[in-house]
Amino acid sequence: MNEYTPPLKEMRFTLSELSGLDKVLSLAAFADVDAETIDQVVEEAGKFARDVLAPLNIPGDRAGCRVEDGAVQVADGFAEAYRQFVDNGWQALAGSASYGGMGFPEGVAVASFEMWQSANMAFSLCPMLTSGAITAIEAHGTEAMRKSFLPKLVSGEWSGTMVLTEPQAGSDLAAITTKAVPEGDHYLITGTKIYITWGDHPMAANVIHLVLARLPDAPEGVRGISMFVVPKFLLDENGEPGKRNDAGPVSVEHKLGIHASPTCVMNFGDQGGAVGYLIGEENKGLANMFTMMNHARIEVGVQGLALSERAYQLARSYALERVQGHAPGHKGRVTIVKHPDVRRMLLLMKSQIEAMRGAAYYTAALLDLKKYEKDAERQSIANARLGLLTPVIKGWLTEAAQEITSLGVQIQGGMGYVEETGAAQHMRDARILPIYEGTTGIQANDFVGRKILADEGRAIQLLLADMRSTVEALNEDTSLHDLAQSLAPAVDGLAKSVDWLLLHAKDDPEVPGAASVSLLMLAGTVIGGWVMARSALAVADQSTTHGSDFREAKLATVNFYMQHVLPRWAGYAGAACAGKDSVMRIDERAF
Repeated sequence: MNEYTPPLKEMRFTLSELSGLDKVLSLAAFADVDAETIDQVVEEAGKFARDVLAPLNIPGDRAGCRVEDGAVQVADGFAEAYRQFVDNGWQALAGSASYGGMGFPEGVAVASFEMWQSANMAFSLCPMLTSGAITAIEAHGTEAMRKSFLPKLVSGEWSGTMVLTEPQAGSDLAAITTKAVPEGDHYLITGTKIYITWGDHPMAANVIHLVLARLPDAPEGVRGISMFVVPKFLLDENGEPGKRNDAGPVSVEHKLGIHASPTCVMNFGDQGGAVGYLIGEENKGLANMFTMMNHARIEVGVQGLALSERAYQLARSYALERVQGHAPGHKGRVTIVKHPDVRRMLLLMKSQIEAMRGAAYYTAALLDLKKYEKDAERQSIANARLGLLTPVIKGWLTEAAQEITSLGVQIQGGMGYVEETGAAQHMRDARILPIYEGTTGIQANDFVGRKILADEGRAIQLLLADMRSTVEALNEDTSLHDLAQSLAPAVDGLAKSVDWLLLHAKDDPEVPGAASVSLLMLAGTVIGGWVMARSALAVADQSTTHGSDFREAKLATVNFYMQHVLPRWAGYAGAACAGKDSVMRIDERAF
């Protein structure tokens, strides 16, 4: 049975011990938020995931969605689930109180989001995109625009989208051709966009599109892109949905996974032009969109964590129940969890998930420190580290999800390969994660180019210093000395790879691209080791409040990560520092 159980104990541990939530709660912005309330909120979010969203996951995957009479029709049960989502105030969780939000820290929202994505990723993409739209409008919209759109977006009564891609452009946004022509106090938008997640649906009273388009006199390339708010329904004099705008879905894509999430082809301006309103400055649209996109990239990384957790739970249940074969030291036929290789696969899943969760929650806390920290120096450090970690969270977590969901199928063997168990769906759904919101290659180029080379490695050197402090703390506890011996060379390997990049990228512009993905995966793997080391430090005290069973399981899982996952650093480092020749010297005719 493919049921979902929120991993509350692990989540509470991660929030309290690894995320930096204590620093966030010390900020004046969260003076009215306490740990007990957070715990209650996370528990209720888990109940919604388990009881409302999870039962719709497999039926939604089978039913899919479709366009009829110019409108998207969604799977049965989704509209009612969305109504409950809005009525319970879940969209407003981390929203600003100025617009009706609850004002909880981003870490609380990310923990809740993890459970909703585990339970039903296709459904949860809708509020995920709305969160991004809220972030962009709050940061770049006029006060009038914020008052018109944010209260309904924050409540979830309206949903939001990110409208970038075009058939001829793909990830190359410099090639977009959608036009925006001034018309009085607004613009008329014409063009076709593709891959628009939840681009249309009947669940919300309005859908607010954030659209990239070009003004008539815009310069070529990305410097000529502007961003516009284009509502599905234009607002009447009372600020309520009125006349239908000239924008709508043409079709939905038939995809490998997330079948219940409508990925729309959208036409703007079939009847002369969709009414849109400029957000931010002219020709600054791409920079504005990155506000939304960077928020979404962290959330996509969390999707990798979420699907990995769901796949692990299913594989674990199967391994504990499936009787097959014999194992040394046991009489008769045994459950497969007693086979060493099955245990190895389960631990590859479990250990990486715990490392991923720690890294994701830690990064979520940086969002609040960047926004609300009053000390300029601490705010600057948080901002730089957030920028450094965002592409790692997006790239590493989603690539790890490919391995973990595949292991989930492998553990279940033939039963994992057939659709009835749900294991195949997890693997199918996860495959989009390293692609949308910027491929792994794009994340790696950002990590290497904008986050290491652009600041000459200053931000990553501060992170490495924190890692070395953790190594020192491990060495101070004789019971954790072996963990220090594993982590120290990995940290040194990352540092040396960064130094190699800084040295060689100066002379050859192809070096960063050849090294980037390996360097990103190296960083993710070592950050995972750092997270696991901090986990061990948190439970090292025999009197830990988390309980002796939890302590022993945590230390065993940390030990496995250090011995079976962290050693991958050497391969990534070797590839990152191999130079460009092995990648670039082959003639393209030889492929």
